[in-house]
Amino acid sequence: MFENLSKRLSDTVNRLRGRGRLSEGNIREALREVRIALLEADVALPVVQALMERVKARAVGQEVLQSLTPGQTLIKIVRDELVAVMGSQNEELNLNCPAPAVVLMAGLQGSGKTTTTAKLAKLLHERRKKKVMVVSCDVYRPAAIEQLKTVAAQVGAEWFPSTPEQKPLAIARAALDAARKQLIDVLIVDTAGRLAIDEAMMAEVAELNQVLSPIETLFVVDSMTGQDAANTAKAFADALPLTGVILTKTDGDARGGAALSVRYLTGRPIKFLGAGEKMDALEPFHPDRVASRILGMGDVLSLIEDVTRKADQDSMEKLAAKVTSGKRFDLNDMREQLLQMQNMGGMAQLMDKLPMMPKVGDSAAAGAMGDKEMRKMVAIINSMTPKERRFPDLLNGSRKVRVARGSGTHPSDINRLMKQYMMMEKMMKKMSGGGIKGMLRALKGGMGGGGMPPGLGGGPRR
Repeated sequence: MFENLSKRLSDTVNRLRGRGRLSEGNIREALREVRIALLEADVALPVVQALMERVKARAVGQEVLQSLTPGQTLIKIVRDELVAVMGSQNEELNLNCPAPAVVLMAGLQGSGKTTTTAKLAKLLHERRKKKVMVVSCDVYRPAAIEQLKTVAAQVGAEWFPSTPEQKPLAIARAALDAARKQLIDVLIVDTAGRLAIDEAMMAEVAELNQVLSPIETLFVVDSMTGQDAANTAKAFADALPLTGVILTKTDGDARGGAALSVRYLTGRPIKFLGAGEKMDALEPFHPDRVASRILGMGDVLSLIEDVTRKADQDSMEKLAAKVTSGKRFDLNDMREQLLQMQNMGGMAQLMDKLPMMPKVGDSAAAGAMGDKEMRKMVAIINSMTPKERRFPDLLNGSRKVRVARGSGTHPSDINRLMKQYMMMEKMMKKMSGGGIKGMLRALKGGMGGGGMPPGLGGGPRR
């Protein structure tokens, strides 16, 4: 997400960073580039205009012109205003009501409502320790009810049965009654969608909202529809008492325009981002962290949370202890780290949250580290003998040919793997072990535990 916007803004930022002084002309030129970048990212025009007015008002004033580090100060202003447009801070689900707390899911067909319902159930169960029930009131889409039944079983949520012959209101009332009797903490209601907004759909969702009196009414929208996502969200916000928005399919959205437009146009907060097909691929929306990602500063705090939640902590602690005691990082350890990365959503998810570092984008080795490449490397290591994994120096030409044959790869793939291994081994030594966790600890330390790298907090002012 935000790849195109990040690249354009980073290019603009880099041109300013080394300058000791900026003129109003320099600033206006830079802001014109920022404006074009936002429009190309499919950010809604009213949002671009409002954002640029706010940035310009601060940028051409004394705050930047009299700063000792004007380029960095301008970057900070852009970041601050991006955060303000997206809502300043994360807004959690409000479940502060007598149980069961009802969460109503609304949105168009194809936006990912049913999958997101299951993802939300999993998140509430695992992170907030809630007993969750899900129910489908979508009696129009074939297999919608069965789909929810299947994904509910995957995430450990209670499923309330319904049939296409029933009326949505009757289903909702019966589910609410069952949730009360079973002492359910949260009832999530999946509703029907259409290919486009129509009166019948809006009337049905409004009736469900009136009958259930949900504590949260969430609009689920496909982020890849760009400005249409924001406009559709606004139409729902006008018709329903929405409390928040969930943006789905953000892993396939290179522009990110919806994330920057929805809050401003609807007045409702974005509460979650859906970023992948896995059931744990739903993350709280933090405007400050997203703004840092847009400007190429990464999102190390979210990455640390992912590692803490998804990674095998015992395995990581053992690796840290092994490397710090002077024992060699071997191919068994490398395989374990690759599997940990896959468990965290793959290389794309990891790289999306890492700060842009010099020359990383130019590294052929880093470019080859896609998810497919990681799976290939795991297969190669699995084809080695236990002794070869412990002592990688044993891998001579004939052994590499045998391993390549066993893993269905070429000897050149084995050579690439060994180069990656040597890079990882050096990195582990520098970071005192800990694998992914050690790397993130080093990054967080370099960022002062906050969200911005050193020097991007704005320079001293006169």
